[in-house]
Amino acid sequence: MTTDPAPQAEPSVPPPVTRITVLHDPACPLCRHLTAWLRGRYQLVPLEFVAVASAEARERFPGLDHDATLGEITVVADTGEVWRGPQAFVICLWALAEYRPLARRLSTPTGLPVARAAAFAASKYRAAVGAGRAAPGAEGTSGTARPGAVAGRTQSAAHPVTDPYGEPYRPPAYGCVDGACSVSG
Repeated sequence: MTTDPAPQAEPSVPPPVTRITVLHDPACPLCRHLTAWLRGRYQLVPLEFVAVASAEARERFPGLDHDATLGEITVVADTGEVWRGPQAFVICLWALAEYRPLARRLSTPTGLPVARAAAFAASKYRAAVGAGRAAPGAEGTSGTARPGAVAGRTQSAAHPVTDPYGEPYRPPAYGCVDGACSVSG
């Protein structure tokens, strides 16, 4: 009598990202401008905005290095993934319908230096204007996008965004482990 080998477990597919939280600095003119710009775009994945280093941010993301979020753009997916700097910049573009193709190009090894330069320039601007120095617990404008800006144009968890083949969209393969962010794959 022979026994069949145990079935091989299929590799687990991470759940699709259905909401992204952008930690923004309401004291920074550039951050305010970019937040307004993001809120006004057609979002395939809803973006939510929480003031960096605020009580809300600390409560929602207790394991995050909130001091580091004061110095560079940080986004958190509802799946628990965290991106900083250029990767966070690309993920914000990835959430927008008309900028998803650009995000895919910027997530490649040849495109990432462009994203890195944009994130670096934003960081230098913030330092020059004194942004990113908010006191812990600083309050600012939080919340989701303006209802009129994207009403009816975002996808819900019940109806995730899919590609032409019906597969859930996944953001570019970035990941942060112990505070170190890198491109994978």
